[in-house]
Amino acid sequence: MSRELPPLNALRAFEASARLMSISRAGEELHVTHGAISRQIRALEEQLAVSLFEKDGRGVKLTAAGLRLRDAAAEAFERLRDTCATLRRETEERPFVLGCPGSLLARWFIPRLDRLQRELPELRLQLSASQGELDPRSAEVDATLLFADPPWPADMQVFELAAERIGPVLSPRYANHARLAAASADALYTEALLHTTSRPQAWPQWAQAKGLAPERLQQGQGFEHLYYLLEAAAAGLGVAIAPQTLVADDLCAGRLVAPWGFVETSGCLALWTRRADPRSERLARWLREELA
Repeated sequence: MSRELPPLNALRAFEASARLMSISRAGEELHVTHGAISRQIRALEEQLAVSLFEKDGRGVKLTAAGLRLRDAAAEAFERLRDTCATLRRETEERPFVLGCPGSLLARWFIPRLDRLQRELPELRLQLSASQGELDPRSAEVDATLLFADPPWPADMQVFELAAERIGPVLSPRYANHARLAAASADALYTEALLHTTSRPQAWPQWAQAKGLAPERLQQGQGFEHLYYLLEAAAAGLGVAIAPQTLVADDLCAGRLVAPWGFVETSGCLALWTRRADPRSERLARWLREELA
């Protein structure tokens, strides 16, 4: 004797029809047509080789087999509803852990953290900063915010938030600021440019987009992390290259200037998650609005 269960959709159609004693009302509850419910019930009867409903005047009533299946299905679906509700509640109540590079956290996220917590208090957001390479698949985080290039892996859900734009920035405190601010971009050929060792292609990428010769650029002091690079630029130590998102607040405040503008790269800022989670979707919507 087969112990294989019938299709779940057929059982749902039957359970709703038996509970409501109406195929039409079951269709309304499940957002399908009367005909779709009827087909599911007929398929279920064929698979079980029994009649579940019989005519009763202008309506229908359950057969003995239908009554037995109704009771079993009602109990099973109620247990499923209770368990799913408990799981959703437990998910909503635990902190939402967001992995984020330290530079992005310090220069963009933290200044907006108070507003995020006011507008999405249900997130119970907990931040996990990293100065090294982030692993979006880590079991220790619910989602990861980082700059990356597509294509995206099939086993991850990735919310694209904003295109990445990079460009040179310097402080008004920098000794060569006055000369550079009034000069064309090729004035950078004579500068020892600040850079990060983790992304050596950033300067050549920007230069090529601006029609400059990347091989003529001179690399100056290198920094392991972007956060330190931008701190050095803000301190007046030279010209750095950075994502526009991370220096937007400094540009507005006048702590940094960007005389030659920014160019779009192939990458973007994205929110990565290993599984579908309504909290990730809410956070992604909030981040998109904030970045806009």
